[in-house]
Amino acid sequence: MKRILTGMAAAALLAGAAQAADEVTLQLKWVTQAQFAGYYVALDKGFYEEEGLDVTIKAGGPDIAPVQVLLGGGADVMVDWMPSALAAREQGVPVVNIAQPYKSSGMMLTCLKETGITSPADFKGKTLGVWFFGNEYPFLSWMATLGIPTAGGADGVEVLKQGFNVDPLLQKQAACISTMTYNEYWQVIDAGISPDDLVTFKYEDQGVATLEDGLYVLEQNLSDAAFQDKMVRFVRASMKGWKYAEANPDEAAMIVLDNDDTGAQTEGHQKRMMGEVAKLTAGSNGALDPADYERTVATLLAGGSDPVISKAPEGAWTHAITDKALQ
Repeated sequence: MKRILTGMAAAALLAGAAQAADEVTLQLKWVTQAQFAGYYVALDKGFYEEEGLDVTIKAGGPDIAPVQVLLGGGADVMVDWMPSALAAREQGVPVVNIAQPYKSSGMMLTCLKETGITSPADFKGKTLGVWFFGNEYPFLSWMATLGIPTAGGADGVEVLKQGFNVDPLLQKQAACISTMTYNEYWQVIDAGISPDDLVTFKYEDQGVATLEDGLYVLEQNLSDAAFQDKMVRFVRASMKGWKYAEANPDEAAMIVLDNDDTGAQTEGHQKRMMGEVAKLTAGSNGALDPADYERTVATLLAGGSDPVISKAPEGAWTHAITDKALQ
């Protein structure tokens, strides 16, 4: 009888522990892919569970604005690029960066060599494909830095509102299109265009790179000690997932595929993507580098008469979470 009671008591304790797991919902910036591998790895490997967390990962998409999901209470934390997050903050949505898994930018313009473009000065008079929905901010800041108008004309560029594909380049509707080092660039290659027939301009190389794929929460939630504690554990487990993904890229890619309910991703593409993403997360322990933040702000302020943000933000980031998570 004593053994039975002991077993029952143990089962009850285990059940209680399971019920005590704190729920966290993460909203991704885009669809399930290796861009977000660290979070899927943390979920698959039980890193969140080890921290007493029950994490739900929501995929994004072309019709999903992470900041709106966060504001509406549909998520506790979101992945977003800093330009769109800072623009949202200036417009009254109090989002705060609590961690920065991505150290480097993967954004670039990919151009057809046949257009004669060899340097940014050659953009004038050309049509350039640009993503919108907040993704246009780095591009607009770059053009402002170059002094190139974005309203067309011989001395400016014609901006083509680019869908989330590479069709404008393949169909020669644009001389250049927006691509990521880990995704769309390889879609162009897979479509049959040789790297020798392309010219690429990485934002990092042009000195106008802005921070991508940071973790953001609503400012008011940070005043809640219980919420802060959840985020500390979430960031700690997430960074453990990211470092595991860096060290085991092929395994991480397969974990992402296992979580892709759409079946739209392929093994080859995800493995290649993870290899490129690992280059961008390398060097980050999750804590935002103030110098990287200041560089991003300076780039966004350099928008001439129409900057992305009109003044340097205050309170847009904090080390309160990573200081505890990385102890």
